Parts: sequence; C-alpha cells; structure tokens
Amino acid sequence: MSDLLPCEIIEPSVPATASVIWLHGIGADGYDFVPVVPHLKLPEELAVRFIFPHAPIRPVTCNNGYEMRAWYDILELTEIRKINESHLLATCNQIVELIKRENNKRIPSERILLVGFSQGGAIAYHTAIHYPEKLAGLIALSTYMGITKNIEQSLADANRSISIKVAHGKQDDMVTERAARLAYETLKALNYDISWKSYMMGHELCLSEIRDIGRWISEMLS
Repeated sequence: MSDLLPCEIIEPSVPATASVIWLHGIGADGYDFVPVVPHLKLPEELAVRFIFPHAPIRPVTCNNGYEMRAWYDILELTEIRKINESHLLATCNQIVELIKRENNKRIPSERILLVGFSQGGAIAYHTAIHYPEKLAGLIALSTYMGITKNIEQSLADANRSISIKVAHGKQDDMVTERAARLAYETLKALNYDISWKSYMMGHELCLSEIRDIGRWISEMLS
C-alpha cells in the first residue's frame, strides 16, 4: 500500500514470527534506533522483525514552524505538552495500518509489540491502549501521554491486561519525570499492568536500559 508510512525493516535470520514496531522521537527518523537492535541480544529463536517507521515532515509550531520529522505538531513546549491532537490520532491510525500489514504477513496482533521514544512514545501509548485486538506489550521510553483527558471512556478492553514498561532518565530535561509519571500514574490508576524504571541519564538511551529493553521484549514475546 502506497499510503503506508515508509519504514526501515530488519528481518531476523529465520522467518519472522513476531514484530516490534519502534517509533523515534521528534526531529529524528526511522534509522535512529536501528543500531540498537544487535545490542538487545535477543534469542534467535524469537524470530523478531523490527519495523522503524519514518515520521512525516511537517512544520512544528514550538520550533517557529521549522519543518522536521514529527508525529504531530507541538503547539507549546510546556511541561505537559500542548499538542495537535488530530495529528496524533491520524498518526495512530497509520500505526494501526502497519500492524494490519504484519497481520497480513501472518504475524498475529498478540505477537506485535510497540516501542516508542519521546514523541514516538506518545503515539505508542495511545495506539496500544486503544487497539481493539490484544498486543504483545508496550515499552514507553522517555515519554509522556499525549491525550489523558477522559481516556478511560475509549480504552480497548483487549489491551487492558498487556504488560507496559516505562523507562525514564533521572536527568531528562526534555521530558520531565513529572510529565512521564503522569502517564504512568494515569494507567496505574486504571489497573494496567505497568511498571516504572529510572536510569541515570538524560533524554536518551543508556546501555543498562538497552539491556532491559532486550529482556522485556524477550519476556513479552516468549
């Protein structure tokens, strides 16, 4: 389908039986986390296909309208971001189409895991908790929830029990711990299976976190 998001795809050494869709942050692209894959040290028998979509290029209001890859426009760079919610919802629909493409490749939804960093994490959050078929899990990295108001009215029952791992840097000055905690506490209060882990780092990934991500992916797909 020509309207699918362009993606970087890493195939396993054997036919894939699971997929990870990993969303980059604002201003980056799908290549951003490709180098991380070997360091996850996943067992070969997991047979995971990694999909790294490229966000569209669009003007970003908080950056004086400068065009860059962004999953949605950020209207105000406040601690709790003021965003263009229609952009976020439209992007989530595009991620849904990627999930469906994997289904067409005989990867069931329950073998598909979403990972998102920063702005990509907001997309991963919203997509996972609203997706109507059970997913393997969600890993939210250095991120926040783009829409929290009245979300309990639209949550999908299918993913009320999925495992959610939240990772955040204690020295993150881009997405504050308080903003990230709001997402965590919101889903915790709704009885999601969600856990939190902090690292001595800024707005980035660190080696110990990468090792944890590998372990989480293995657990979610085993």
